[in-house]
Amino acid sequence: MACFNVRVYGVLLNSERQLLVSDELIKGNSYTKLPGGGLEPGEGTRDCLKREFMEETGLNIEVGNHLYTTDFYQVSAFNHRDQIISIYYYVHVAEPMNLPAATTPFAFTPGQVSNPDEESLLFRWIPWQEIREEVMTLPIDKVVMRMLKNETGR
Repeated sequence: MACFNVRVYGVLLNSERQLLVSDELIKGNSYTKLPGGGLEPGEGTRDCLKREFMEETGLNIEVGNHLYTTDFYQVSAFNHRDQIISIYYYVHVAEPMNLPAATTPFAFTPGQVSNPDEESLLFRWIPWQEIREEVMTLPIDKVVMRMLKNETGR
C-alpha cells in the first residue's frame, strides 16, 4: 500500500552567509541534506520543523517564510512504496549558535560508523559561494539549492 511521507526542512543561513547542512549516515549510505525530518500525526508543519531542529541541533528556531513544496513525484529513498512530499521554510535563530559543526563532509568518528545499522548525524556550514545542487544528495534538496541561488541572483 502506497503512502505519502511528509517531510519538513529548514534553510538556515548564519551571519557569515553560510548554509547549515546535515551529513547523515543512514543504513550504510551517506547523505548530505537540509536539517529537518518527518511530520508526525497531529502536528503542523511549522511545529514539526521546530521539533526536528531542537531534537537534531538543540537550537530553538523561528520558522520564517515558506520557500518550496514538492511539485513533482518523488519516491522515497528508504521505502519505495512511499511518495515524498517535502516542505521547505527559511528558519532563523535569535540566540547565539553554539552548534558543533564539521569542516569536511562526512567527518564521522570511528564510533559513529562502527555499527552500520545505526544512524549518525553531524552538521556542517557551507559558504554561500560553494552552494550548488551537487552538494546535496536528495533530488528535492537539489531543486531547493537551485531556487536559493536563483532567488538571490548570486
